Amino acid sequence: MKLSISSLICLLFGISRFATAEQMLYSDSLNPCQTNNNFSATQFDVVLTPANNSLAFSIVGVSTIQGNVTIDLVVIAYGLNVYQTTLDPCTMGFQGLCPMSEGQISLPLSNVPIPGSALKEVPGITYTVPDLDARVQVYFNSSNTGQAAACVEAELSNGKTVDQAGVAWGLAVTSGLALVASAITSGLGHSNTAAHVAANAMALFGYFQAQAFIGMTAVPLPPIAASWTQNFQWSMGIIKVGFIQKIATWYQRATGGTPSTILSSLATTSVQVQKRSLDVLHALVKRAANTVRENILRARSNAAGANGNDTSNNVVVRGIQRVGFRAGIEVTNIFLTGYIFFLIFTVAVVLGVIIFKLVCELLVRMGKMKGDTFQDFRRGWTTVLKGILFRIVLIGFPQMCVLCFWEFTQRDSAAEIVLAICTIFAMLAILAWAASKVIRLARRSISMHKNPAYILYSDPVSLNKWGFLYVQFKATAYYFIVPFLVYILIKGLFIALGQGSGVVQAIALVVIEAVYFITLCVLRPYMDRKTNAFNIAISVINFISAIFLLVFTGIFNQPGIVTGVMGVIFFIYNAAFSTILLLIVLIASIIAVVAKNPDTRYQPMRDDRGSFIKSQTHLTTELDALGATARGEGKHGWAPNGKSGARIEDEEDSWSGGGSSDRTQQEQTGYHGASMSDAEGGDGRSRTSAYGDEQPRRHQGGGPSPWHRGAGFE
Repeated sequence: MKLSISSLICLLFGISRFATAEQMLYSDSLNPCQTNNNFSATQFDVVLTPANNSLAFSIVGVSTIQGNVTIDLVVIAYGLNVYQTTLDPCTMGFQGLCPMSEGQISLPLSNVPIPGSALKEVPGITYTVPDLDARVQVYFNSSNTGQAAACVEAELSNGKTVDQAGVAWGLAVTSGLALVASAITSGLGHSNTAAHVAANAMALFGYFQAQAFIGMTAVPLPPIAASWTQNFQWSMGIIKVGFIQKIATWYQRATGGTPSTILSSLATTSVQVQKRSLDVLHALVKRAANTVRENILRARSNAAGANGNDTSNNVVVRGIQRVGFRAGIEVTNIFLTGYIFFLIFTVAVVLGVIIFKLVCELLVRMGKMKGDTFQDFRRGWTTVLKGILFRIVLIGFPQMCVLCFWEFTQRDSAAEIVLAICTIFAMLAILAWAASKVIRLARRSISMHKNPAYILYSDPVSLNKWGFLYVQFKATAYYFIVPFLVYILIKGLFIALGQGSGVVQAIALVVIEAVYFITLCVLRPYMDRKTNAFNIAISVINFISAIFLLVFTGIFNQPGIVTGVMGVIFFIYNAAFSTILLLIVLIASIIAVVAKNPDTRYQPMRDDRGSFIKSQTHLTTELDALGATARGEGKHGWAPNGKSGARIEDEEDSWSGGGSSDRTQQEQTGYHGASMSDAEGGDGRSRTSAYGDEQPRRHQGGGPSPWHRGAGFE
């Protein structure tokens, strides 16, 4: 009979996290699995080490059961009952369980030798596959009535997981380098390449945030799916840093809030468990405290009352709370953690721009860098910085949309609610204003020049300031930023406010992703075919993931094995797709920085935006000046010799109300002396230029005119 229980316990303890190369199966907690439970464990820890055929275990719990009991043990893997047996504690000699009595029950740390023949019953895959979905249920049945007086359930672990800090760092660094590469490429004058790299980098970052959204839903995710999505929570600012947690806790207390103590309770329990004289066990159990319990994780108190009554405190965390718990962040610190990291990112970018400006000026003065290198940035760096700040708002919008609206339901403290309200509505106002600005500029360009690209790309100030909203789209789809922002806002609202129902969240995500996917396929709004394919592919994966999420809710009453297998498939296809996207963006970023003329890799834009993009530093010859005059440059954008005239964007929308008389005069004279027939054709392409020919003129040397140096003519 002892062989029977040994083999059962071998199967009992299995599966999840990468801590050691040595094969181990372990569990460190019990959860109730029926209502009206008469037994609860305040401490439970078992570790099986096949290498030395040993099993160590200890249990501390509180019982209200009296009399003799039998124990039914059921081992479940991926929804299948893989092992089941019945044990008699009196026959097994389990002290304290024969008979059971009310009060605290404590089984001290014990080591049990396991025969090698019993270990053969444990499949080898249980030691290697990460985040296996396995658990054991223990039923305490009254010997007199045969009724189950209590049921507890233990999650199983093998020490392997797909939730790896190295993966998260790799994803973060790659996406950051892509954005830096696009900025450098733009500064070097390769606007077409910079637009493509930036568009792909933003799409990649958006995919990362979509993966994080799935992990934040209240759906009971399979362990491998929960671990995989945890790799992307950095994109939402869910990153544990010790001093930031102290700041968040202090701020909450100082503003009238009450910090939660879930993690501190678990830490205390773990310390009591770590009794075995093995260093590796110490590390394993500590890591196991952060292991996700499918969709439910419960923290229990470590002591019973003096009268023996159960004083355990069961705290259920799901969705956003589950994500914070796995990251080692107290539930009440999740909002402030994400908020602080957003502020840190913003300050770091601003300082980076200022330092880069100072370094460039210093290198020019020292003669280490040519005077015309990054000259557009150096002369208009304040405008560039404004545009970067707008970009930061766009990047952080999904993160703050979820966290701020979620804070409305948590109410951690009055000051945090005020922060959430001010932040999210300020972001909405900024993005709404910027989007309306782009639409107004584009409509004005259409009315005057029959082409939205003219004004959107001919003024460097407008391009640097508002371009982040439209450069990734073709000129005729300038408006698509509005559907995109609405798409993000609706997703964020369901993730933040739907934490009470995972089914509602899953159904909503399926509908939202389906509508957005169809919209992309019909409109194909991005700048070229490759960029459209890149973004449509991401939308397809997001839609498929939403369908998987709906299955994970159990709404179809599918067998457990179906959910478990789909969890593995979810990880495989998302991991493969993420790898492909990373390679595409990484290769494009490297080529953009090291190639002499990376624009040759990309086809000219059909909206001829390149013919309108101009630099303040290249208007040097009479021919260039004539081209500038034909485009009305005397009044707009960057004037020669660094003198800037009135900006196009200020002619209509100046808050001071100025510029109306100038606008009337401009419209009467055919837009600064260059009529439609003199500048471009009705389809937006250059036809009869200021020079009187049918195509843009080139210098005698054969190269393109500097004011035509954009992608449209290279």
